[in-house]
Amino acid sequence: MSDPQAPANNPHADHDHDNGAAHGTRGSYLKGFFLSVILTAIPFWAVMTGAFKDPSTAALVVMVFAVAQIVVHMIYFLHMSGKSEGGWTMMALIFTIILVVITLSGSIWVMYHMNTNMMPMQAAADM
Repeated sequence: MSDPQAPANNPHADHDHDNGAAHGTRGSYLKGFFLSVILTAIPFWAVMTGAFKDPSTAALVVMVFAVAQIVVHMIYFLHMSGKSEGGWTMMALIFTIILVVITLSGSIWVMYHMNTNMMPMQAAADM
């Protein structure tokens, strides 16, 4: 019998299953983690201390930090860049964003016009 740990023609010895996509290092994961903590703590602090008097401003600031955190997660944890997998992951992301924008804006448009064109409730009660 041959030595099972010998590297010669053993199909189970090849554990290199990556597809060429970049993998993160401990430093990049820690950088992403700390950025995520900061991008969570700042809006949490701003809302809890009442730093913004106008709720619309607070909501806008929280949404901006949320978008920044999404970008941090995509770069540091999902390893998405224009170079990974020949750019196909970025193309899939752009396609998904376009579909989500079309779906959300269409839904908001339909709901706004349904509310505008709805029969007044008082007129229906008088009948």
